[in-house]
Amino acid sequence: MWKIKHIFDGNYGCEEAAEEQTGKLSLTLINENGEERYVSVTDAWLTERGLDEDSIWPERFHFRDVRREDTEEVTEIEQICFPPNEACSARSMKARIEAAPELFLVAEDIETGRIAGFLNGLSTKETIFRDEFFTDIRLYDPEGGNIMLLGLDVRPEYRRQGLAREIVRQYAEREKKKGRRRLVLTCLENKVEMYQKFGFRDLGMANSTWGGEAWHEMDYQL
Repeated sequence: MWKIKHIFDGNYGCEEAAEEQTGKLSLTLINENGEERYVSVTDAWLTERGLDEDSIWPERFHFRDVRREDTEEVTEIEQICFPPNEACSARSMKARIEAAPELFLVAEDIETGRIAGFLNGLSTKETIFRDEFFTDIRLYDPEGGNIMLLGLDVRPEYRRQGLAREIVRQYAEREKKKGRRRLVLTCLENKVEMYQKFGFRDLGMANSTWGGEAWHEMDYQL
């Protein structure tokens, strides 16, 4: 666990640096082993979270709903994480963000402000996944008890750190509180074991032929 040891202005004794650092604060963090590290954040970011010296430092990632201004970055991450035959188009991603931002969960790196990864889906009363969920926003039903997950994306440099698991865990917890019943997804054979470790159940081969691939359908009971 890290705590804030010291907060100081981002002015390093140079006028040019001071101008560039306007609104920035530098923080010294310390953990229970006496180890220190340094981060830089905006004054507004710190104030918004009510943090001060001796406050417990939040985890590396801030988990939140998607925002419209994230559209370009989220679309870029999707293109990085999936091959062209599987990736969501920019048009469909924009439609999802505009219609159902509350069904995204974004992990934002609090030190850089970059989106490290995200999970998104559409709620529905339907129980079986079909490919039209990827492209037809009209299938979104805000009252639906099931969520068809449409993509778990993590930037390559943030992988193998447990982030994907944490995104899924927080998403499931959030949606359970809203009264949802199930999360449903499709994945390729090589991802089945990973999702089973996340708590999903393999339902066998799906009806999906998205991207010309053979998919497994899996679900998670909330």
